[in-house]
Amino acid sequence: MNAGGRADGAAGRDRLRPVDLARLAGLSTQQIRNYEDAGVLPPAERTASGYRRFGEPHRHALLTYRSLAQGYGTTTAARIMRTVHARDTPAALALVDAAHAGLHGEREALEATRAALENLAEDRPSPRSGALRIGEVAALLGVRTSTLRVWEDAGLLAPGRERGTGYRTYSPADLRDARVIHSLRRGHHLFDQIRPILDELRREGGREALRAALDTRERTLTARTRAMLKGAGALAGYLDADHLDAGPGPAPG
Repeated sequence: MNAGGRADGAAGRDRLRPVDLARLAGLSTQQIRNYEDAGVLPPAERTASGYRRFGEPHRHALLTYRSLAQGYGTTTAARIMRTVHARDTPAALALVDAAHAGLHGEREALEATRAALENLAEDRPSPRSGALRIGEVAALLGVRTSTLRVWEDAGLLAPGRERGTGYRTYSPADLRDARVIHSLRRGHHLFDQIRPILDELRREGGREALRAALDTRERTLTARTRAMLKGAGALAGYLDADHLDAGPGPAPG
């Protein structure tokens, strides 16, 4: 293509209507206007009659936002783009860092759950099939009875009570939970980190179901990581472009 053709193509991209951007992303024209109002897109020039006039920076911003949203979610993606358009690149990159740190935390929690599950599978079964007293559970785990009471006070355990005596009774499920707690506490996990692991174990109803749920979550996290990498690459390309150096368009007349 000749130079004149390239110039014509560039000029065409600098004269985009809201409907042109909407068609590009499969959105409504109102959504495009909302994106500009929210700072997801840079400010648009206005014609003498007040109509928005978009161009290549807006097309690039829209594609960048859409790519970010796939991995970081729409809320975080919008915050990143708003911060970029506010000319605060360090703060925008800090949002990216925080999102990746959060994902890393989810991976650590998943691995902790998996480790607790494997440790549980290796534990010896209880010598009794019925309910156990607190002293028996403490002896099985090698902890003090006061430790079990602390876990109960923290909401991690909820043993039953004998009628009349009020003594604590631990069912096989309670013993399983106590073993999980003990394993995670030895790994220096906090109560707030242990609680969701127990919730998931109880919700899934067994080791095999939980193992399958963990495998599914791992695949989901891997997909999110890949999507975040693509979004970060799109953001890097947007930051490397000269769109921001051009400054915003003139204020509405």
